[in-house]
Amino acid sequence: MKLTSGDLAKLIQGELIGDSTILLTGPSKIEEGGAGTVSFLGNMKYEPYFYNCTASVIIIDRNFIPKKDYSATIIKVDDVYQTMSLLLAQFQQTVNASGGIDTSAIVNPKATVSSDASIGPMTVIEEGASISANVHIISQAYIGRNVHIGKGTVINPGVRIYHDSVIGENCIIHSNVVIGSDGFGFAPDGQGNFQKVPQLGNVIIEDNVEIGSNTCIDRATIGSTFIGKGTKLDNLIQIAHNVKIGQNTVIAAQTGIAGSTKIGNYCMIGGQVGIAGHLEIADGTKIQAQSGIGANIKDENSKWYGSPAIDYFTYLRAYSEFKKLPELSKKLNQLEQEFKKTINSREK
Repeated sequence: MKLTSGDLAKLIQGELIGDSTILLTGPSKIEEGGAGTVSFLGNMKYEPYFYNCTASVIIIDRNFIPKKDYSATIIKVDDVYQTMSLLLAQFQQTVNASGGIDTSAIVNPKATVSSDASIGPMTVIEEGASISANVHIISQAYIGRNVHIGKGTVINPGVRIYHDSVIGENCIIHSNVVIGSDGFGFAPDGQGNFQKVPQLGNVIIEDNVEIGSNTCIDRATIGSTFIGKGTKLDNLIQIAHNVKIGQNTVIAAQTGIAGSTKIGNYCMIGGQVGIAGHLEIADGTKIQAQSGIGANIKDENSKWYGSPAIDYFTYLRAYSEFKKLPELSKKLNQLEQEFKKTINSREK
């Protein structure tokens, strides 16, 4: 994306102070800068870089008052981080937009691909798939039968989306994500063997969901595995069959969620959390990293820590005592020895 500093100020509804004709070609870190780039000052610990930054334009908080001279054109906004997110999204759209269907892509004649979509090299799109306007499939992706991908979604290299999956609008799916693979369903046959249970459901992902690299979302046995609107998933997450995750929930890397568990809206789940199957997690729940959840969480907006997890503040108090155990054990041994000496001296 190329635009002038004046155009940028209008786009982000900011107050421009300086040259409105500068041609901008991309973003830069404030400590690095560079001619033709736009930087951001959102965290005041980076203020020293502001005065010597070589970026052509710097976006700052409307209430920031410089203490020294500076050379860049500035744009004042109400919320630097929100503005940065908006602007980076604009640059990202330009990076992804190549347009058309690459000659090495294989698109089934019975698939529907919008004329505004971009299909990258070595991508396979199967029969019945539907690719909406402004979808960008970067390269080497597999889109199975009857998959639907909503407007503005970005599919990064190596993504695999199995048959009948539904992806909403403006989603971002990062490299090597697998959506719709079979759930882990096996039934013992009485002779020590496990027979596969067919997985006949699908996966539904609503709008504005982001899924990190190497995350796997299993299809439902019957019905749908479901990811709600605005939810963000980190890398290396396992979501089992028939799991349902609400809206605007964030889950960090290496978390595993077993089958048929329901997680509410606006939850925050740390890295390496394990959640057992067939549970219900209330709205607004916060789970500390490396915790293990083995029972329902019924109270909304509660905090949990430990394995098995307990109330967050109870865990902190318990752990503060746990750390003292070696010292307490040493003191107890000393008291025991002194007691024995006292007893022995009295017996004599």
